[in-house]
Amino acid sequence: MSSASEGPKRRYVATVVEVEGRDEHKIVELPDFELAAWETNEPLAIVGQPLPRVDAREKVTGRAVYTADVGHPGMLYAAFVRAAIPRGRVTELELGAARAVPGVVHVLTAEDLAELPRPPRANGVTLFSRDVSYAGQPLAAVCAETRAAAERAAEAVQVAYEPAAFAVTGDQALASGAPSVRGGAKANVSRSSPVVEARGDVEQGLREAEVIVRRTYRTPCQLHSALEPHGAVAVWEGDDLTVWESTQGVFTVRDDVAGALGMPQASVRVVMEHMGGGFGAKNHAGAHTYVAALLARRTGRAVRCVLDREGEQTDTGHRPPARIDVTLGARRDGALTAIAVRAVVAQGVSGWEASVGKIFHELYACPNVRSEETFAYVNTQAMAAFRGPGHTEGAFALERAMDELARRLGVDPLELRLRNYADRDQEKDRPYSAGSLRKCYEAGAERFGWWSRRARPNPESGSPRKSDSDPHYGKFDSDPHFRVRRGFGVAAQIWPTGGGPPAYATVRLHPDGTADVLTGTQDLGTGARTILAQVAAEALGMRFEDVRVVLGDTERTPYTGNSWGSMTTPSVAPAVRMAAEDARRHLLQAAAEILDCRPEDLVVRNGMIDKRDCSAHVRIADVTRKLGHVMIMGHGSRGPNARGVGLMTFGAHFVEVEVDVETGVVRVVRFVAAHDAGRIINPVLAESQLHGGILQGLGFALFEERVLDERLGLPLNTGLHDYKIPTMADVPRLEAFFVGDADPVANSVGARGLAEPPVIPVAPAIANAVADALGVEPEEIPLTPWRVLALSSRGA
Repeated sequence: MSSASEGPKRRYVATVVEVEGRDEHKIVELPDFELAAWETNEPLAIVGQPLPRVDAREKVTGRAVYTADVGHPGMLYAAFVRAAIPRGRVTELELGAARAVPGVVHVLTAEDLAELPRPPRANGVTLFSRDVSYAGQPLAAVCAETRAAAERAAEAVQVAYEPAAFAVTGDQALASGAPSVRGGAKANVSRSSPVVEARGDVEQGLREAEVIVRRTYRTPCQLHSALEPHGAVAVWEGDDLTVWESTQGVFTVRDDVAGALGMPQASVRVVMEHMGGGFGAKNHAGAHTYVAALLARRTGRAVRCVLDREGEQTDTGHRPPARIDVTLGARRDGALTAIAVRAVVAQGVSGWEASVGKIFHELYACPNVRSEETFAYVNTQAMAAFRGPGHTEGAFALERAMDELARRLGVDPLELRLRNYADRDQEKDRPYSAGSLRKCYEAGAERFGWWSRRARPNPESGSPRKSDSDPHYGKFDSDPHFRVRRGFGVAAQIWPTGGGPPAYATVRLHPDGTADVLTGTQDLGTGARTILAQVAAEALGMRFEDVRVVLGDTERTPYTGNSWGSMTTPSVAPAVRMAAEDARRHLLQAAAEILDCRPEDLVVRNGMIDKRDCSAHVRIADVTRKLGHVMIMGHGSRGPNARGVGLMTFGAHFVEVEVDVETGVVRVVRFVAAHDAGRIINPVLAESQLHGGILQGLGFALFEERVLDERLGLPLNTGLHDYKIPTMADVPRLEAFFVGDADPVANSVGARGLAEPPVIPVAPAIANAVADALGVEPEEIPLTPWRVLALSSRGA
């Protein structure tokens, strides 16, 4: 028992949560009790099993309700009027023809927003501003009895402009005499540009180098292209508003809407049942959210505002394009002596600073590292977080430069990476909580057959085959005489995925022995409902099928943060486990009364409560039935992160490609990915995350690129017909697997995040394989046929 002089136990503590490459310092509440982490050898029965998705039947039968499926009697449909120029001012907005379209109920313009405390902002721009900052910017909205009528009315609006000079690329925005994109001093760069981070002395490191590689790389603007577009349905009941929203953060949308409309947060409810992807673009309320809410209030009817594909591709965010200058210095043995990077990132009209330079500080052991990044504002839609923001772009430049260094040194690319292996956090000089990139390298190389890849014979050369059953056999060699050439590539990743507070959960037991888990997170299609049910069932000792997870509703569930930064599992699962353990304690206390023993004499598993001496047992349902409506409830929260350790996820990718030098087509034929993400709660769902990330990275490497007419400042490929994303025809033979063990330092469940890591090393691995096939250096992605043909001509 503590003495009075010791004072009360601390209730709130400071902690650091690393989110998408940035540190967030928080004051958080300590949990009511501490839990020992599930160790690597913990005898778990449900966690770690490849159980099917709990919502699989709903999805395959079409019963799953997405935002666009939400309907109400008398519901109206909204559509946007969008700017057709990149910059200027609206001088006239003629609405007469729109109002005359049959079925139109209301046209919403800037004048309708005067009643608000402050006009809402979406994508960095004041809603319906007459000052145009990018093509596609919303200028007004129309609602009508049908979506078709709303779209016809929006097209009927006549807009007159006073055009102004614009800049749509980073080079244009930073050129001498460039037009002001945003107005004011330093209008075309972010407040803190350039952002400089350094350790050691890079100039001294370059003087010590025996080999220096200098290269410039370019990455494209990639669009999120989620299957489900942004959308909201709004309904008012008196002064209370309910919004059904396709979002990665129900509480963030609630806060955004309440703030913009001057409402108490308790009067705004946000619901997200199912979601068809977000990838970082759905973290906040958008123009569609505010328009649905405002039109619903104006008309007194439910309003649905779901973006069409062109609106989705032009006004919901993007991965910003970057120019990245890289300098590597090394000794003859391959040891890095210096890394220097200078980057220009074209943000769009707004956005946050997703560092492309951060991975240069993290991935390899090097005493001297310096990055300088300029974030330029341009007259395009604002950037948004996009799966591995910054790291994905930076990895392409870093890992391409490492391969060029390996070529200069005559060293195998994997061997060079192993010689520069970092066994601790280089940026912050601290150990890792657990995990090992080395294990990923070793397991991936073995599965791929990396060290024997050159020994495979070429069928066109007349050399005998090793074996028709050789799983590593490829069709063609990289002999320059052949039309189709084969190449191999490797690349690695590191990404902060420890999660963190605040996140809360409640578990309640029903009289029939079933349980509800309530937590305010979101299932983006990744399977969050399933893994949280597994964690709860494990901690409760219940059957998996007796646990239901309720999430995505600000009114029914306790708070958790956005599903971003690979945060959901390592943040929410520990809170769910704590709530389940709390409910389990109460359950055993009640069972002890029935079995006439002490709670500590009991054990619960698979829905049964047994005396440890096996002298008696009772079903959970028997206990809860005797209690009737005396409800057992457990409460849990996510505690602070461990201090002084790096909570990182690692991965290594190995790829084989075939390049047709006559057509320029690159075909990825085999892909092996090894990842270390701590405890894997559901192997099937985790492997699905790897597959999805790899395919999205394949699109970044080979296909995806927003194309701008720099003369007009307009995007040219605004639909999925012209903006190509991977299809099933592009899927290679894919082996994705996990190495490593649970991470008990990271959290009580032992899991680290997994959503973003698999996309990061894909593009450099593929580009390195293409370089290997052609004997020339790809310095820009995507590797479209015309770029590959240009490379082939250089290597001919």
